[in-house]
Amino acid sequence: MSLAADPVQERSEALLKPHEGGPQSGRRWLLPVMLALISLIWLFPLLLALVNSFRDYAFTAKNGYVSWGGFTLDNYTNAWQQADFGLHFTNSAIITIPAVILTLFLSCCVAFVVARFSYRFNLALLGFFLAANLLPPQALLIPVYRMFRAIEVPLWISDSGTLLNSFVGLILVNMAFQIGFCAFVLSNYMKALPKELYESAVIDGASVTRQFFQITLPLCRPALAALAVLQTTWIYNEFFWATVLLQQGDKFPVTSSLNNLRGQFFTDNNLVAAGSMIVAIPTLVIFFVLQRHFVAGLTLGATKG
Repeated sequence: MSLAADPVQERSEALLKPHEGGPQSGRRWLLPVMLALISLIWLFPLLLALVNSFRDYAFTAKNGYVSWGGFTLDNYTNAWQQADFGLHFTNSAIITIPAVILTLFLSCCVAFVVARFSYRFNLALLGFFLAANLLPPQALLIPVYRMFRAIEVPLWISDSGTLLNSFVGLILVNMAFQIGFCAFVLSNYMKALPKELYESAVIDGASVTRQFFQITLPLCRPALAALAVLQTTWIYNEFFWATVLLQQGDKFPVTSSLNNLRGQFFTDNNLVAAGSMIVAIPTLVIFFVLQRHFVAGLTLGATKG
């Protein structure tokens, strides 16, 4: 004995089932193809530089850069020796690591005050820190240079006796331009944290300092990891202020040392490409190590109504 099918249910299933050969089935492949095409266009310069970094310049000069053959590892050896990457990687670490740590810590302090306390100048304080990101660095070149030249520091900080030609000056200027953005991101994230956590902490007698270090910072770990990746990339790749505030070649970060690979009358582009690949390795390593936290930090709050 067979049971009769419900016509209402059959009609609902027919409406929900996509029709074969309809317009939606024809467009189903369009999005993946478009994304793959855009990805190839975006990655083509990088892949071309990667391939040519393993090729001899004489071969590419004869056959063109869009060709195949002439592979060698000499470009990486010559780039490392000619640009003195060992010294300049150390300089970049001295600049980047303290700048990132101090930027994230001070940004957390600003964001905590803005997010957890309500007072008259709450938004004005956040806007003050964010204002540093509104002006291009080139517009502040002359006043920052004159200010750093006028500020005297002990000789153990800078050989020149001022903030010019010192790692401390470069760390400070990077922090000044990055604290506003980090404070803005972290304040929005901290505002989404449940207020019940802080109410319970107050009832238990926890001070503001304890709330900051034992409640807020652990909960902000994904956001801090995402910002750490971004800040490391931005400060590590910073080129403008390093060339302006540093006056000795032995203090330049690794990005500025790429100028050593350029000749006065001739530039081996394959050698420069090899040097660029070497310079990009630390940021790639940091991204892949923190990839899970970086993606989690970017998607936080995406499903909150």
